[in-house]
Amino acid sequence: MAQQWTFGRRLGIGFSVTALLTLVTGVLTVWALSRVVHGKDAVIDVGVKGLVAVGQLRVDVEAKSSAGRAYLLTGGQQYAQQINSARQGFTEAIGAVRDQLTTAEERDLLDQVVADEQRHQAALQAVVDQRMRPGADLDKISAAFESTVAPLRDALDKQITALTTLLDHDLRTKQRDASTVAGVAIGVVIGITVLGIAFMVVIGLLLSRALTRQVAGTVGHIRSSSAELEAAAGQQATGAQEQATAMSEITTTIEELLITSRQIAEGAQRVAQIASETASAAGSGDSTIEEARASIAAIRRQVDLIVQHMLELGQRSQQIGGVVDLVSELAEQTNILAINATIEASGAGEWGRRFAVVADEIRKLADRTAGSAKEIRALIEDVRGAVNTTVMATETGAKAVDAGTRQFNAVTASFQQIADLVATTTESAREIELSTKQQTTAVEQVNVAVNDTARVTRESETSAVQTRQTAAHLTGLSSSLLRLVSADSGT
Repeated sequence: MAQQWTFGRRLGIGFSVTALLTLVTGVLTVWALSRVVHGKDAVIDVGVKGLVAVGQLRVDVEAKSSAGRAYLLTGGQQYAQQINSARQGFTEAIGAVRDQLTTAEERDLLDQVVADEQRHQAALQAVVDQRMRPGADLDKISAAFESTVAPLRDALDKQITALTTLLDHDLRTKQRDASTVAGVAIGVVIGITVLGIAFMVVIGLLLSRALTRQVAGTVGHIRSSSAELEAAAGQQATGAQEQATAMSEITTTIEELLITSRQIAEGAQRVAQIASETASAAGSGDSTIEEARASIAAIRRQVDLIVQHMLELGQRSQQIGGVVDLVSELAEQTNILAINATIEASGAGEWGRRFAVVADEIRKLADRTAGSAKEIRALIEDVRGAVNTTVMATETGAKAVDAGTRQFNAVTASFQQIADLVATTTESAREIELSTKQQTTAVEQVNVAVNDTARVTRESETSAVQTRQTAAHLTGLSSSLLRLVSADSGT
């Protein structure tokens, strides 16, 4: 897969190419300027120095001619020395001129100047020798000087003038060549500069388009991701709201279940109290039997008292039956609420799993409570049957005391059965009370768990809202960046 180029890498490449082009332009500029400077220096060194040296030749020739004329006129030895000095200066100037010459034509013309100077020197030396003789005729010497030395001097001047003209022409030619080189260098610099600018403009346009496409693609991905994040946050917020509503309904159900459990506990306490009172009544009946055994004479009164107690016992049994009915009804309601709680917990998903377990335990306790109520109802029916039997037996004993005396053992057994039934009733009431307390504790734990779940749900809803706001803000930023990139690419 092709490597993705980053902004920094592309900008670095662009700046590197720009720096390279700038360096190449600078190097070419320095090279062109050095060529121009070298050409100008060569023109100045060769042309000017050559012309100066040729001018020195003319000065030396003029000095030598002037010293020769003075010597011919005066015969002074100092003028002869001046001739030699001028000749020596001329020789040195010839060497200086030869060092500056660059063409064969210039060297040939310089050789002619040297030859003419030698002929002029020979003619001048002949005239000087004539002047050095004693009794020399000045007129003849002057005529000889004008006829031989002067023409050679004019020829030498012409050669020097020709050399000067040639050097000046060559100097101008070299100047034009140097100007041509300078123009070419300037053209090269201008061309390189124009190419560099065009290349940098092309690189800038390509880099701008590449960056714009990449930024636009990245912004598109950001906008797509932001839209997906916003949609997911919306779904999460909706789910959190629905879960919060379900938690609210579950909390209401739990509160109702807690109230029902408390009512069941209160009913169990009342059942236990009634059972205790029933046990007390059975104890009183037992005491009556003992008294009957002690005094058979008061059996009628005792029978009447037993009848009265039996009636009270029947009323108590009816009260217990009503409480048991209440307990059965509460157990049935608890079972229904537990089933509803299980259904609500299943709808709550992962958050309601613990609550489903607690609701199942509550349903089991309700089933056990209903079973205990059925057993108590059966025992109460037995108590009622025993009471009716006792009443009938007591009435029969009232009619026949002897028969009643014989039935004392049966009565005693019946009261023992009543005591056992009362004890069983008390035990069942205590179990109901204990189960109800456990159910109340479990419901309170469920209530705490539901409150924690509701708190977590509210926090999830808040987090979802914040995530949605962040996604919306990110979408706005990506839109602004896309507009900025589009504006930059349009400009």
